Amino acid sequence: MPFSFSPAAFWPVVMLVCSNVFMTFAWYGHLKFRGASLLVVVMISWGIAFFEYCLAVPANRIGAAVYSTAQLKTIQEVITLTVFTGFSVFWLKESLTFNHLIGFALIAAGAAFIFRA
Repeated sequence: MPFSFSPAAFWPVVMLVCSNVFMTFAWYGHLKFRGASLLVVVMISWGIAFFEYCLAVPANRIGAAVYSTAQLKTIQEVITLTVFTGFSVFWLKESLTFNHLIGFALIAAGAAFIFRA
């Protein structure tokens, strides 16, 4: 399916970026607060994840007009790695190593095959 700059092609990507920010905080944000009880962390994470779903579900519904489900999932995974990389460096203060970059590049290269005609 050829790429176009229609709203159905653009907005799902924007919405998936935003949803992944919420999901990354829901899944990993609590690691900065290891003293918090697990029950509290789970409840807060569920609350954050609600907003992720409010963006991801419509993004996939809108995007299905332009992308295949394999393409939508691939877009989401590449966005997830990108958001997670920034999150781990800036929020969790973890180092990004050369091995991480190579691994992410290999995943991105594999993702590129999904969009080949």
